[in-house]
Amino acid sequence: MIDKLSWISVYPEIILLIMACVITLADLGVKSPRRTQTYLLSLLTLAIVAALQASYAMGGVTVYGFNNMVVSDPMGNWLKCFAAIAVMVSLVYGRPYAADRDMLRGGELFSLSLFGLLGIFVMISGNNFLVIYLGLELLTLASYALVALRRDHAAATEAAMKYFVLGALASGFLLYGLSMIYGATGSLDVNAVFRAINSGQIKHQVLVFGLVFVVSGLAFKLGAVPFHMWIPDVYQGAPTAVTLLIAGAPKLAAFAIFIRLLVEGMLPLAFDWQQMLMVLAIGSLLIGNLAAIAQTNLKRMLAYSTISHMGFVLIGLMSGVVNGDTHYAANAYSSSMFYVITYVLTTLASFGVILLLARDGFESEEIADLAGLNERSPLYAGVMAVCLFSLAGIPPMVGFYAKLSVLQALIVSGGVLHIGLAVFAVMMSLIGAFYYLRVVKVMYFDKPLTAGTVSAPFDVRAVLSLNGALLLVLGLLPGGLMTLCANAVVQMLGT
Repeated sequence: MIDKLSWISVYPEIILLIMACVITLADLGVKSPRRTQTYLLSLLTLAIVAALQASYAMGGVTVYGFNNMVVSDPMGNWLKCFAAIAVMVSLVYGRPYAADRDMLRGGELFSLSLFGLLGIFVMISGNNFLVIYLGLELLTLASYALVALRRDHAAATEAAMKYFVLGALASGFLLYGLSMIYGATGSLDVNAVFRAINSGQIKHQVLVFGLVFVVSGLAFKLGAVPFHMWIPDVYQGAPTAVTLLIAGAPKLAAFAIFIRLLVEGMLPLAFDWQQMLMVLAIGSLLIGNLAAIAQTNLKRMLAYSTISHMGFVLIGLMSGVVNGDTHYAANAYSSSMFYVITYVLTTLASFGVILLLARDGFESEEIADLAGLNERSPLYAGVMAVCLFSLAGIPPMVGFYAKLSVLQALIVSGGVLHIGLAVFAVMMSLIGAFYYLRVVKVMYFDKPLTAGTVSAPFDVRAVLSLNGALLLVLGLLPGGLMTLCANAVVQMLGT
C-alpha cells in the first residue's frame, strides 16, 4: 500500500504527465498556425509546476516514497523548480522562431518539451537506479525527437542521427556500470548501495570497474571531455529553439544525477571518482576553451563554451571529500549547484538574443551576423554583452561570483594539486574571455550588415530584459541564491 505522502511528493510529475497528454490531444483541434492556445496552456502548466516545486522546497522536508524509489528533498525540488522555469523561458523565446520555420504544424514542440521536463523531474527525484535510468531515457528520447522536429532541414536530421547514436552509446555505458554496481552490492536502491559499499565487504576492483562506466555515462550527459563530441554538432545542427531546450534544463538534471549516484550512492568511493572528475574537468577546460577560439559560428562557439563551463561544475563536485573527510562537502557541492543554475540562466539569455535576431529564412548564427547590433538595438546588444561578460567571469556579473565560489571551494579543500588546478582554471578563463570579448567587439564596433531595427513580441522582450537584469542583480547580490543552494545541499547531506 503506497502512503499518501508518496503521492503528494510526485504531484508535479503527475500534473506534467496529464497535461502533456492533454496538450497533445487538445492540439488536434487547434487551428492557429502559431498554436497560441497550446502555447498558453503549456506556460500555465509550467508555472503551476514551478510554483508547486518551490513550495515543496521551502517546506524543507525530505520525503522518501514508493518504497524508497523516489526522494523529494529541498535540493531536488529547487532544481526541478529552476528546470521548469528554464523550459518555460525557452518556449517563450523559441515560439516565434519555430512559427517562422513551420515547426508548429503540430503541437509536438510543446508536448515533447513537457515530456522532456518530466524525464528531468524523474531523474532528479530518482532514489533507485532503474528510476534514474527511466527518467534519463524519457528525457533523451524526447530530445532526439525535438532535434529532428524540423523535418525538411538536412542539418537538423544529421544532428538528430548523431545525437541518437552517441546518446545510445552513452546510455549503454551508464546502464552497464549500474548493472555492475548492482551485481556487486545486490541492490538498486541508492541508500542501500551506499551502506553496502561503506561496509567494506565488497571487492574494491569490481566497484571501481563499474564506477568507470557510470562516470563515463554521466560525463556524456554533462558534455565533459572526452565525451563531448556530440555537443558542437547537435548545438549547431538543431533548430536554435531546440538547442536552447537541450542547453538549459537538462544540465540541472545532469548535476542532480551526479549528486544522487556519486555522492548519495557511492561517497565511500569518493577518492576514486574524484580523480576521474579531475581528469574530465582539466580536459573540458582545455579543449572547450581552445576549440571555441577557432569558431566563427556563434552556436558552435557557445557549445564549446558549455564544455568549458561543465569543467567548473566538475571542479565543484570533485572538491567535496578530502582523505575521507566530508567537512568541505556542503561548501563544494553548493558552489557547484550555484554555478550550474547561474550558467543555465545565462544560457537562456544568450540563446534568447540569437533567437530574437533570427528571421524567416535567416538564422543569425554567425558571429558576423551580430555586427553593429548596438546601432540596431542597444537594449538587445546590452543583454548579449551582459551574458558574454557573465560567461567570461567578469565582475560584477553573476558568472564572476560563480567561478569565484567554485575556485574557493577547490582551494580550501586541498593542497598543492588543488591550488595548481585552480591556477589552471583561471588561465583557461582568461583564454575564454578572448572569444567572448571578440563577440562584444563585433556588436559594438563593427558596421551593421543591415540597417533594419530589431523587433520582438512583448512577451519575448519582457522576459529577455528580466533575464538579462537578473544576471547583473545576482552578481551584485549573490547571497540569497547561494544561501538557498547551501541550505538545500546541507539538508540533502543530512549534516
